[in-house]
Amino acid sequence: MDTAGLTEFLDEHDFSGVVLIRRGKSTVFEAATGLASQRSQEPNTMDTRFDTASITKLFTSVAVLQQVAAGNLDLEASIHHYVDLAGTRIPIEVNLLNLLTHTSGIADDADEEAGEGYDELWANQPVQSFTETADFLPLFVNKEPLADPGDEVAYINVGYILAGLALEKATGVPYRQYVFDEVFAKAGMTDSGFYDRREAAPRVAEGWDFKDGEWVSNVLSYPPIGSPDNGAHATAGDLVKFFAAVRDGRLLNKEFTEEFLLPQVELDEDAAYGFGLEFDLEEDGSVRSYFQDGINAGASGIVRHYVRENLDVVVLSNSEDGAWDVITEIDERIG
Repeated sequence: MDTAGLTEFLDEHDFSGVVLIRRGKSTVFEAATGLASQRSQEPNTMDTRFDTASITKLFTSVAVLQQVAAGNLDLEASIHHYVDLAGTRIPIEVNLLNLLTHTSGIADDADEEAGEGYDELWANQPVQSFTETADFLPLFVNKEPLADPGDEVAYINVGYILAGLALEKATGVPYRQYVFDEVFAKAGMTDSGFYDRREAAPRVAEGWDFKDGEWVSNVLSYPPIGSPDNGAHATAGDLVKFFAAVRDGRLLNKEFTEEFLLPQVELDEDAAYGFGLEFDLEEDGSVRSYFQDGINAGASGIVRHYVRENLDVVVLSNSEDGAWDVITEIDERIG
């Protein structure tokens, strides 16, 4: 990969965040630019921990598959078997496989395709009170389903809320604690965790967006601490460690390691969904890259593996729009 001029590109775009490109254990490129805090003017470094937004779904998927392998969860069992959804609009036919592969047909907490936005959702909720997985249920369980389970593929954030609740039922352990013990620790992700954005924590980037001529903090923009569908914090290096741990079979058994790295449902001729991962496909149907990206107020990023080039790419930014031009530039350079 040609990285010439990439540092200048980051400077020209006022990028705030980190970029890490590795081939195996060799670093091809790395850079940290911008500020981790508009208040303290502390700079971003390669050790800064960023809100990963929906990249968190990868950790949830691995955690659920661990419990499937252990015999404590069944991908094809109704989600009603694990979560008390009596009297709700969640169909009895919805199972964990549907939830993890975005084929559940249930309505999201904010249906962005129908014009609903997360800004409006959280402006009308006591956002600071959403700290436990079950707190999110009232936001979607009584909404009319969009399709029958398995009939359509549509990205639904809250499917991972239900998957997280099933995980808590199977293990008797709170979601964040389980992920810390069984995913982060086992992958050697020593700089990852779930940090409350209302509190000061070392090396955690604050989320800021420049709107209407001023910097706006994301502290009150959405729930203060991560949940099964978004909000875990990690360094770029730890996200590379996560992919390595999956591929090496340190997080899942052989069967589910293989399944995790394979497309499960076709989105269109160029893309597919897996268990949290998204897949970019070549014309012959082979996998060009697998990835998960995320966006939230004050957060954007991606972790991606290019198969042919054997490159792991991480871009993390502490602004909502910060990562996308950089992600596109790197992708075009890889070709």
